[in-house]
Amino acid sequence: MQVDALLVLVCVWLAGAAGRMPQSRGNKLEKYKPSRQRQEPLLRGTHQGRMMRRETRMDGGGGPKSGGPIYKRSPDMTKTLMTKSEQLLRIDDHDFTMRPAFGGPPIPVGVDVQVESLDTISEVDMDFTMTLYLRHYWKDERLSFPSTNNQSMTFDSRLVKKIWVPDMFFVHSKRSFIHDTTTDNVMLRVYPDGNVLYSLRVTVTSMCNMDLSRFPLDTQTCSLEIESYAYTDDDLMLYWKKGNESLNTDDRISLSQFLIQKFHTTTKLAFYSSTGWYNRLYIHFTLRRHIFFFLLQTYFPATLMVMLSWVSFWIDRRAVPARVPLGITTVLTMSTIITGVNASMPRVSYIKAVDIYLWVSFVFVFLSVIEYAAVNYLSTVQERKERKLRERLPCTCGIGHPDEMMIDPQITGYGSMDMNITGNYGMPENGGRQERMLARVALSDPQIASQVKPSRGYVNIWIDTHAIDKYSRVLFPGAYVLFNIIYWSIYS
Repeated sequence: MQVDALLVLVCVWLAGAAGRMPQSRGNKLEKYKPSRQRQEPLLRGTHQGRMMRRETRMDGGGGPKSGGPIYKRSPDMTKTLMTKSEQLLRIDDHDFTMRPAFGGPPIPVGVDVQVESLDTISEVDMDFTMTLYLRHYWKDERLSFPSTNNQSMTFDSRLVKKIWVPDMFFVHSKRSFIHDTTTDNVMLRVYPDGNVLYSLRVTVTSMCNMDLSRFPLDTQTCSLEIESYAYTDDDLMLYWKKGNESLNTDDRISLSQFLIQKFHTTTKLAFYSSTGWYNRLYIHFTLRRHIFFFLLQTYFPATLMVMLSWVSFWIDRRAVPARVPLGITTVLTMSTIITGVNASMPRVSYIKAVDIYLWVSFVFVFLSVIEYAAVNYLSTVQERKERKLRERLPCTCGIGHPDEMMIDPQITGYGSMDMNITGNYGMPENGGRQERMLARVALSDPQIASQVKPSRGYVNIWIDTHAIDKYSRVLFPGAYVLFNIIYWSIYS
């Protein structure tokens, strides 16, 4: 029994082994499946594993099927190997430290300018700030390249450092820089025949010699000068590409204090004793100053202060607390105006137009104070003489009250109008008039006059101090109006 059971088991094993052998020969790729299933858990969750699974799906998941299409990914054109710009322009084959056509005739370099903005004009520093697009045009056959469609190539500032470019600079400039937001504002365009366009955006602060003798009624002309630093006119010929049309401006350019009248260009030669002659390009622009701001801030206040000083001519001469502070206030105000104007101006050694107006106005204000000082002094001298004369006169007890006396104006020369004008400001009622009338009545009597010691000062004791104020009310305004007519006819 045991032997029979053992034989049955051997037969079953042999039959199973014989059944597996043909199946394995029929499909060879089945051997690869267990190994792939063992590797996939290791690559699952990673980018590399996802890529392998994606490629496996594209291949059909197993071995290649007979008659099935083969799928391939389309090539990425951005990764196609292209010729480098340095190789296309043959930059490494030439020495770009030398100018084009070295040893031959001077290379012509055309220039045109687009003025973007005229930022500031400073009278104190005597300079201006301008932002512009500076473009250069020249031909360098070393940069020519073959092209079937005759299209140019455009580069940024990185290629500029590898080729020759004109070495332009701004004469008399104080500060200048190339804008670099968000990258360097530099553009280089090369054409197949070797023509080159080099453009950059620059802000420059340059000197402007201003003549302020007519300030603020002046017109200024400033210039921006462009020149090659190293190359003389034997090596580089600098010129405006389109003449006067090479300068273009933005119509929106405006300044708060100036009116831009015109822009124009010129070309000259500049000589340096140690290096030689250089071509120099000029950008001229003419500016006319707006006067309205200075009328409001300087001329009108000064004129009002002068007119305010004339008010003292209508105030009684004995009103010292009223007339003195008025004169001092106007003088100090004029000093403040003059100081404020000079603080915003350069310290030039010549007289400006605004200085003439302000100082003449200051003189008129000062003379109004002097006028009151003269009136007050003459009034004091007059009263002192009258007191001395009354002390010298004999007793005038018999003379009635001046207001009750009938005095002939032709005899005394002092009528009712003069008494009304004199008034009694600051004195006892009728006191001043009584002194003057007593003196005149006494002098009109030959007997009394013979007793008074003859003296020129006492014969002409009456000085009408009111007449000085009367004349000042006419002379001061008339003279100031005449000055304004002459001033504005000369400077306007």
